[in-house]
Amino acid sequence: MAAATEGSIDVRDHGMSLDKKKGRVQCNYCGKVVSGFFRLKCHLGGIRGDVIPCENAPQKVREQFRDSLLERKTEGFCKEVGEPYHLNLPQKRHCCPNLNSVEHNKHEIAQNGSTYFAMHVDIDSSTEDTLMDTAPCPNGSIGSQAAINCESRKYSSSSEAQKCIARFFYETGVDLSAANSPSFKRMINATLGHGQTEYNIPSCQELKGWMLNDEIKEMQRYVKNIRHSWASTGCSVLLDGWIDEKGRHLVNFLVDCPQGAVYLRSSDVTSFISDVDILQSLLDGIIEEIGVDNVVQVVACSTKGWVGDVGKQFVDRCKRVVWTVSASHCIELMLEKIGMIESIKRILNEAKTIIKFIYGHETVLSLLKKHTLGCDLIKPSTRLAMPFMTLENIVSEKQHLKDMFASSEWKTSFWASRIEGKRVADLVGDQSFWNGIGNALKATTPLVRVLFLIKQADKPQVGYIYETMDQVKETIKEEFKKKKPHYMPFWQVIDEIWDTHLHSPIHAAGYYLNPSLFYSSDFFGDAEVAFGLLSSIVRLVQDQRSQDMISRQLEEYRHARGSFEEGSALDQRTNMPPALWWSRYGRQYPELQRFAIRILSQNCDGASRYALKRSLAEKLVTTGRNPIEQKRLNDLAFVHYNLQLQQFQSGTKLDIVAEEIDPMDDWIVDQAPETVFQNGLFSWINFDTYGEGPSNIRAKKEPW
Repeated sequence: MAAATEGSIDVRDHGMSLDKKKGRVQCNYCGKVVSGFFRLKCHLGGIRGDVIPCENAPQKVREQFRDSLLERKTEGFCKEVGEPYHLNLPQKRHCCPNLNSVEHNKHEIAQNGSTYFAMHVDIDSSTEDTLMDTAPCPNGSIGSQAAINCESRKYSSSSEAQKCIARFFYETGVDLSAANSPSFKRMINATLGHGQTEYNIPSCQELKGWMLNDEIKEMQRYVKNIRHSWASTGCSVLLDGWIDEKGRHLVNFLVDCPQGAVYLRSSDVTSFISDVDILQSLLDGIIEEIGVDNVVQVVACSTKGWVGDVGKQFVDRCKRVVWTVSASHCIELMLEKIGMIESIKRILNEAKTIIKFIYGHETVLSLLKKHTLGCDLIKPSTRLAMPFMTLENIVSEKQHLKDMFASSEWKTSFWASRIEGKRVADLVGDQSFWNGIGNALKATTPLVRVLFLIKQADKPQVGYIYETMDQVKETIKEEFKKKKPHYMPFWQVIDEIWDTHLHSPIHAAGYYLNPSLFYSSDFFGDAEVAFGLLSSIVRLVQDQRSQDMISRQLEEYRHARGSFEEGSALDQRTNMPPALWWSRYGRQYPELQRFAIRILSQNCDGASRYALKRSLAEKLVTTGRNPIEQKRLNDLAFVHYNLQLQQFQSGTKLDIVAEEIDPMDDWIVDQAPETVFQNGLFSWINFDTYGEGPSNIRAKKEPW
């Protein structure tokens, strides 16, 4: 093999001619066969185009051939174009030898133009005088660096566009083969401005290949950064279980923390649905993978089925992690049970009769739109909250409904003389119907508001849920003028779900450790709170010495001594999240500080708040694919779900969407809710009063 000397740039010293007639040449370093010595120069110089760069060539050899090619291109172009000049052409630098040395240019090109050469140089093997097109500059010179910068910007723009297109496919889960659709290509290129060339739209194979690999690497870095935070803030395992159309019991495992949620994996648990021991082992493996010391709680998506069965045994089998049930799921259970109370059920059925009649007949609906100025009665929401939110809308349009059924258009219409039309008109004119709606809303509006505040919260909630559920009960009591026979049936429903499913020791501990509540004048630390705090310490802190230190440090916190004294001031404890407060004012008490931060950094809601689509997971757990296709599907699921979670974390939150069921069937419509509560996490705001419905929800203590 010929050695590369310091000044040698003779390509024949670095390759061997195999066939002079066909011009076949073999590289001395890697053995690759190329057509001609010019291609060998490009191969050795690392110029990607029709030939792959040599990975084995010494660095000095690569630099020599790259410099040689650039110098030849510069001289050849200057001779060809003479002195081209145009206002729109780059004029940053003269690059003829008398003005700018090739030696200077080659250094900048090596640093700034590598991407350009790697992707965009198309070499003509029959011509050594033309390497690539670059923009000229005045005085018979070629502005090589400016040209390369220009081309690099073009490439960067094209590359960014390709990345955005690829990310669209990965995030939405659209079939990758759609990238080959002529309509899709026309749609993308139709967005270009006048005079621009077409985008280099990635193909289906590129989306499945190197572009997916690049996205995986980027997502792995994102997930890795989140995983690093688990040791300090702790994390929650979220279970997202469902039964698909094939009757399979499936579950997604997510990990949630203040830095963001990440998707872990999907599993089909159908084959061992009745074996709690295997299900528990599966969950134990997830916790071990995350790190037992990192996991604070498991948040279940349901209280029934295999999830409920595992939950019943979890406390006894796993001594270091807390089992909780999603707060939004529990509140939906409360609404469901309240809806089964006879007086509430009757009102819901009567309201449903009105809705189905109006929306079931085009002429009646047009008349409604005329009187309500286009407003709808149906209030899109989640399945169990939607009936009560629709009641709010009906009350808000009460006068318009009465005017509609009293109008001449109605009285002269076909439906005014029909039995069902008369029944609906009578309902709208019946005061007892409106009184019944008012009572239903008094009992449910506080729960509905908290449900949506939880789902749309952007801050950890464990430190607030205990107090908030107490506020819900007190608000209902006030709405019914403190008349016990009126509010107690609803209290009993709330208490039953709270005691059986929702209440957790870490909720009580979060209430105690939340400085905005603990240092308020009406903090109430009863035996339930004390027991929850103690249980959390025993379960989440394994070291006996640390447990003892936490117990002693709690006395300092309780009496607001040391650094806690400054933090107990009203503005300090109310103007920052509880976990941040502890990181700032708990440094003198590291054991208690770590314990408090880990609890107050958790959410009390489950995976439903992220509204992840399940179709890709259903494909993922379907067997019968070859290993290569299965791996690609695993990669797509990893990118797909984590991109959605990343968007949620960045503030691009998915709307809470009801299931795709007929709008007239059980109040369900496939739209996002219109009501969006702002003002931060669980900020009790003055909600609109709907006619004879409940008055505004008020906080009796510090707001969420």
